[in-house]
Amino acid sequence: MMKILVTNDDGIRAKGIQVLVRLLMPYGRITVVAPSSAQSGMSMAIPLGHDRRIHVSEMTVRDGVRWMHLDTTPDACVKFALDEIYRDDRPDIIVSGINHGANTATAACYSATLGAAAEGAINRIPGIGVSLDSGSPDADFTAVGQFFPAIFESLVQRFSVLDPREGIYYNVNFPCLPPEGIKGVAACSMGRVHWCDQFVANADGTFHIEGELADDPDNACDADHKRVGQGYISIVPHHIDSTHYGELAVLKTLFR
Repeated sequence: MMKILVTNDDGIRAKGIQVLVRLLMPYGRITVVAPSSAQSGMSMAIPLGHDRRIHVSEMTVRDGVRWMHLDTTPDACVKFALDEIYRDDRPDIIVSGINHGANTATAACYSATLGAAAEGAINRIPGIGVSLDSGSPDADFTAVGQFFPAIFESLVQRFSVLDPREGIYYNVNFPCLPPEGIKGVAACSMGRVHWCDQFVANADGTFHIEGELADDPDNACDADHKRVGQGYISIVPHHIDSTHYGELAVLKTLFR
């Protein structure tokens, strides 16, 4: 059976991670190492330095699943798990989620759900991020429960033929629909959006970030956020190497 490391960015008590663990239990031995509290928007942030101490708490083992939480970011949770728990016996896969809220389009750049999956790819361990397009703490994950197991099995099969040095990880997003409303599964590119009017003033003079999303008019028809909006489950293959090789070829003619 597989060794599966599970984390998230909504915190260990979020409904999404509880659902994810139940869905993954038939596939292997699960260890959960997740943040103690919500860490949305932290991407691959980690707390560096001896003065930024991390507290580790272990919960009761339930149904053979080991649960731990750390007062830190999802990426740091993965690093801790690899260094301290899986030092001599690395996990076969890292699954992050299920996030309460979509991580489509440019949101993937900020997502701590995806940051944890990317940390797996950096360490040559397959990584999958899973999200549902609903921010409700009591979101309905019925469609995820019905469709994700088959998606997981297909992606595990893909990982078995990929070179881990490629640094590929997958971003899976579900529309907030009942199972009968799902139109299918779509392989997608990462869409492009940007935020407008992000900083909102509070009565005490402070600000919080909220903002409105604006779509890029040049988005491809297979952009993930568009497909999710049409009722499809989107899957985007991401890559830790962000080099633009076309531009690199041009620069090599200019700087040599």
